[in-house]
Formats: sequence, structure tokens, C-alpha cells
Amino acid sequence: MKKNRRNALTAALVTLSFAVCAHALSIRQQKSESKQELASKTAPEMQRLNFYLGEWDYTETYPKSAAFPDGATNTGVYTSKSGPGGNSLINSFHSKGPAGEFEGLLVITWDPRENAYKSYVFGDGFPGALVETGQFEGDALVFRTEFTAGGATVKLRNATRVLSSGKLVSEQYSARNGAPERLFVSVEAKKR
Repeated sequence: MKKNRRNALTAALVTLSFAVCAHALSIRQQKSESKQELASKTAPEMQRLNFYLGEWDYTETYPKSAAFPDGATNTGVYTSKSGPGGNSLINSFHSKGPAGEFEGLLVITWDPRENAYKSYVFGDGFPGALVETGQFEGDALVFRTEFTAGGATVKLRNATRVLSSGKLVSEQYSARNGAPERLFVSVEAKKR
């Protein structure tokens, strides 16, 4: 009788073990399917921005101007990762050098209602967020915005592209009160 109970208990434990393993496998498959479903819900426009992902070392080059009579060069690190569901990019950056020290956060997403990219820039040098609207123009992702500062209307245009060498190049242009735009800063980045 004890032997039969032991065999029955062993059989029950083996059955229970198989059931637990089968359940765990089922959960693992469901999680895998969830990730696949999530990836399929990611806007293709956001998938197009995957070139940003990773860590980048970069150099900011400021041309000669009233603010930088001799020009200036800063260096920094830029980190880009996918946001929730892959439907945004969360980018943080920090640079320092003769032009000063800058730290910021940039969130990029696709807005299907506007059929455009939206960029929200948060920086340590200004309150709130700078909101930009963007599209690909050829091989460049171009963002534009306009705001008022110190009684002047300022227009910004940022064009970013990846070169065949794998380097990322971004140029920021500005124009005040309808004057022709001028290069404000050129950024060259190389993935770590």
C-alpha cells in the first residue's frame, strides 16, 4: 500500500511538473507573441528612425558669430533608446566645452493626425519644451519650429542625416525677424 501511494505521489508530482512546465512554456509563448504584436503596432515611420538608437560621441561646431567671435567646439554624448511600445524615441544629450555646458532631453514621435514627426526638446537653459514638426526631405530628417524670444520671432530648422560612413550629421539653422537663416551649430556624431 505504501509503495502504491509512493508511486501515485511520484506520478502526481511528475504530472504536476509537466503541467507547470507546459504552463510556463505557454506564458513564454504569449509574452513572445505580445512582443511581436507590439512590434507590429509600432508605426513604420518610427521604425525608420532606428538609425538613432544607441550611444553616440559627438562634436558641436559653432561658427564665428557675435556669440562666438572665434567660433567654438564642444564635445558630448548622445544616447537614444526606444520609448514605450517603440512609438517614440527618447534621446538624452550632454555636452561641454568653450560654448558652455548643455544638457537636454529630446522625445520624437509620429503624429498620424498631422502626418508628421513631432519633437519635444527639453533643455537646462530654458523652461518648458520646444515643439518641432518634421518630415524626411530626401535623406534628411528635417524639423522646423518658430517661437518668440526677447521680442524677436525666431525660426529654427534642423536637418539630420546619416552618411555612408555611418556618421550622423545634424545642422541647426536659425533666422530672426525674417532675416536669412544662418548656420547656428553643426553636429557630427559617431556611434560607440
